[in-house]
Amino acid sequence: MVSANVRFWILIGIVGISGFSQGMLMPTIAIIFEHAGISSSVNGIHATALYIGILVASPFMEKPMMKMGYKPFIVLGGVLVFVSLFSFTLWDSLIFWFVLRLLIGIGDQMLHFGSQTWITTTVSEKTRGRSVALYGLSFGLGFAMGPLLTRLVEVNEALPFMLSAALSMTMWLLIFLVRNERPDIEEDSFKTVGSTRRIAKTLKIAWVAMLPGFTYGILEATLHGIFPVYGLRIGHDVGALSLIIPLFALGSVVTQLPLGALSDRLGRRKVLIAVFFTGIICFTLAGVLESSVVALFILFAVSGMAVGSTFSLGIAYMTDLLPRALLPAGNILVGVCFSLGSIIGPFLGGLFIETFPHVSLFYLIVGMLTAVLIVLLMNREKAIP
Repeated sequence: MVSANVRFWILIGIVGISGFSQGMLMPTIAIIFEHAGISSSVNGIHATALYIGILVASPFMEKPMMKMGYKPFIVLGGVLVFVSLFSFTLWDSLIFWFVLRLLIGIGDQMLHFGSQTWITTTVSEKTRGRSVALYGLSFGLGFAMGPLLTRLVEVNEALPFMLSAALSMTMWLLIFLVRNERPDIEEDSFKTVGSTRRIAKTLKIAWVAMLPGFTYGILEATLHGIFPVYGLRIGHDVGALSLIIPLFALGSVVTQLPLGALSDRLGRRKVLIAVFFTGIICFTLAGVLESSVVALFILFAVSGMAVGSTFSLGIAYMTDLLPRALLPAGNILVGVCFSLGSIIGPFLGGLFIETFPHVSLFYLIVGMLTAVLIVLLMNREKAIP
């Protein structure tokens, strides 16, 4: 079996491929539906299926993972993902594809919850920000590369799904090189405190650390699920959109590690305030300059450098605030908040561009970022050193 260091990098690789499949799925299906004449509101609602899967499955994941251990849990999640991805090629149906997205959401949450908890409970406290940043960087890089497969829709609609399924299965096989472990939490304490009480206690301590994950969910799902539709409507072509969309995630790749290391030194809250403020400026300018492809290229990249790291910063902030025994519950709640944001994002985005066709979609994002920034500024609670 491989060493702990190699195990860390295998987990990071699994997260990257998971990001790749998610990054491919949303814009690819959005473009296929738009070409088929399906309304943006239906497109947005359909995009929420993946996150509904995450949300529905999250409360039931803690105990099975504690009982099975990390490895079998991640193996099952991987099977769900690559089998579902390949199944998109079998039948072209709105309902069938909705169910497949739901299953991918469940599988992805198993992959993320297992790998995320394994990493956060085993890394050194001094390098926590850097380690979690690597986790976010891997997901972001995969997410950035995924939309590049949308171009293959012009060749054959099945190609993006087949390639993504093959890559997912290849990376999944590496987990068999890892020795199984279980969360290092006292079993008696786990049994005596019920799941509901653990979640309530977790929220009481670290509710503010859940907001970055919620925000990232809205951003990711809106930019990948609704912006392709909005971009086509304001005159941009598929080729340009397939290059613009990945720049947000690529921007996050550039700054993920530096911001994680900076947050180790300055504190998560200060860094989060700075990145939210930068994101507000970027998306305000994007709303003004949305007709320019060059401007969107630059602003998607710069906004990604800022708010593209909110998910990993939020995980590190949550890990700072919670005692070790509550980390599994904390990781579940991060996934739940991300899912809620990802469900709300496409729905609100689709509704917004239908109701306000002459108002930029980016102003909806600005409003959301501003609301979270105000909460962070008002909350003076600091991470535990």
